[in-house]
Amino acid sequence: MEHDLIIVGGGPVGLALAAALAPLGRSIAVVERQGRAALADPAEDGRYIALTHRSIAFLQQVGAWDRIDPASRAPLREAQVLNGQSPFALGFDPGSGGAQWLGQLVSNHLIRRALFEVVATHPNVTLLTDVAVQGVATDRAAARVTLANGQVLTARLLVGADSRFSKVREALGIGAQVKRLGKSMVLARVAHDGDHRATATEWFQHGHTIAMLPLNGRHSSAVLTVEDDEVSRISALSPEELGAEITRRYGNRLGAMQVEAGPHVYPLAVTYAAHFAATRAALVGDAAVGMHPVTAHGFNLGLQGVATLAGLIGKAGAAADWGNSLLLRRFEAAHRLATRPIYTATNLLVGLYADDSLPARLVRHATLRAGARLPLARRAVARMLMQP
Repeated sequence: MEHDLIIVGGGPVGLALAAALAPLGRSIAVVERQGRAALADPAEDGRYIALTHRSIAFLQQVGAWDRIDPASRAPLREAQVLNGQSPFALGFDPGSGGAQWLGQLVSNHLIRRALFEVVATHPNVTLLTDVAVQGVATDRAAARVTLANGQVLTARLLVGADSRFSKVREALGIGAQVKRLGKSMVLARVAHDGDHRATATEWFQHGHTIAMLPLNGRHSSAVLTVEDDEVSRISALSPEELGAEITRRYGNRLGAMQVEAGPHVYPLAVTYAAHFAATRAALVGDAAVGMHPVTAHGFNLGLQGVATLAGLIGKAGAAADWGNSLLLRRFEAAHRLATRPIYTATNLLVGLYADDSLPARLVRHATLRAGARLPLARRAVARMLMQP
């Protein structure tokens, strides 16, 4: 084989897989449409990732965590779910297990940069940038990837890490549940006078949802989820007008908001692949499971899938065939067990809190009221947030 592994997609999950497997010394190729400069120094995209303890441990293991400036990491000590004007808040904290925080918030572009720096240190990893994939084919002998420039790559294993609308998944004939939600996220980094106390909030209001992710100092990442027909108006606001809009929607809880960066707009869609593996191929990250961002599990589950696949390959031995069908079946079974319950529960949560009918509002109120009185349930959810 020309390579032991071809990864299509040089985003953070694809780079994480390359970083995890590179120390084994085998030949790896990463194919990415973007240019190398964009991978080496990605632009800020407005997204902040709530990394769990498990994800941080993985990034430490591959050597990426120490490449992120500690001053750029913001501890997340508590999370709260609010519903309309209800006085009840469903709160989650680390509890008595010894942890001081639920996770840490880090800008997506800093994670991508750190993983690229790790991958770039390994001579056995070939980065093929500024090129698209034209075709994919696999059989029992090999996986073959045809690039837009006519080059054909062969490998023992192909991994698709190319977004929730994965072309690799489609080319492999793997179906997927794909649901476009008709809503978009509008992201902006804001400054404010109030103290967020390192607490994230998810506030479900009539017609919109607003999340506030606590950054260092008196700064937050505001995440406003609105119907698509509102997005154009909101994203066209001046920084002063947008700050006033976010302040109003957040009920002035942290005082007046001043927009420092953004807005960035991301249409919302969720996906779940019918299979995570095929002949000499596997799917990771959003190509396998594209989560709704409300529970902040998307990237964490992507890293968990990478860790599962890399762990199985590592245990198989130095001379193992990375595209072995038994290995891939084990990966699919393990990752499905890890993702399906969280994916289903998240969609149920979104369905309940996105419904503005009177019965749904009553159920939400009852849920928050019961949750406020059930500390065991809250601690169970906190453990899920810390280690999905």
